[in-house]
Amino acid sequence: MRRIPLSIPFVDDEVRQAVLKAVDSRRYILAGECEAFEGELAHSVGRKHAVLSTSWTSAVYLLHLAMGLRAGDEVLVPSHTAFPTIEPMMHCGARPVFIDIDDTYCMDPNLLEAAITPRTVGIMPVHLYGHPADLEPMVGLARRHNLWLFEDCAQAQGARYRERPVGSFGLAAGFSFFPSKNLTVLGDGGCVMTDDDQLAQRLRMLRNHGRLDKYTHQMAGFNLRFNDIQAAAGRVGLRNLERLNAGRRAAAARYRERLGKLVKVPPERPWAYAVYHMFVIALPGRDELAAFLKSRGIETGLHYPVPNHRQPAVTSCFDHIPSLPVTERAVDEILSLPIHGEISLDDVDYVCDSIAEFLRNR
Repeated sequence: MRRIPLSIPFVDDEVRQAVLKAVDSRRYILAGECEAFEGELAHSVGRKHAVLSTSWTSAVYLLHLAMGLRAGDEVLVPSHTAFPTIEPMMHCGARPVFIDIDDTYCMDPNLLEAAITPRTVGIMPVHLYGHPADLEPMVGLARRHNLWLFEDCAQAQGARYRERPVGSFGLAAGFSFFPSKNLTVLGDGGCVMTDDDQLAQRLRMLRNHGRLDKYTHQMAGFNLRFNDIQAAAGRVGLRNLERLNAGRRAAAARYRERLGKLVKVPPERPWAYAVYHMFVIALPGRDELAAFLKSRGIETGLHYPVPNHRQPAVTSCFDHIPSLPVTERAVDEILSLPIHGEISLDDVDYVCDSIAEFLRNR
């Protein structure tokens, strides 16, 4: 049977050779490959600093510590996102204030101002599925209320908002290199980007035992350092990112062309350059469609079936659980279709043909 996986990480001979070269260097922790990767990442977004860590979650946890996020602080954030978006702030004792989404599946900026309280300290938009959140009104709101803005770019490396790279707005931004992401490092990894020199310095100390230098520990930190073998792979991936994102966009265009009259397909705003970490359709009865596609060798995913305001880790801690009608309707209907930077249009057509067959038979 034909098999079409949901995602395939990018690996080529240049990646393999770069990894072997890093292995042969005998220098594996925060050495030359990491330093070069950080510089190239920062340049790609137009930031002064990129600070690597072991995952998006660890990098953002260190960021929250470096920012001084405290118990009782409130952060405006969408519920419809991966749980790690809110996990680091919860470890700091901060409270996520969940905001409903618009039809791009990103946080609805029109709902933010009403959610601000005297305890609100920041806004955390998520560029979900690779489509930018509508940042302009969020940046203005943050400025008027003296709030920080932190972009969750875990699913949107290479996306643009009004011709500017996502990750270049606000105080800082977080990126993920998990294997399914647009840019991967053959394992877990992540980084924070910022223009704030002092914040970047604190992040670098926190990830490396609080070191000011080799023998001086300025603070109690952690061992959340990145490694040169993965950095070597990431550097090759970054050089191929634009091409791979173009492949995702081509696949998305074919999905939209073939499926636009059959199911709900994701919109792309005129101000957005989306990079389709996921291509998510929506329809009633999606579980039946997923089972049918599985029988045809097509892997699908649910991103995400349980919104964060309904997660046990949240409901067990907070008294008030909001009603988010757009989010709650979406999570019952969404289905992620196969997409990655090198997926063939022939595979996309096979997926589309299978969906059309299912809908005809239903």
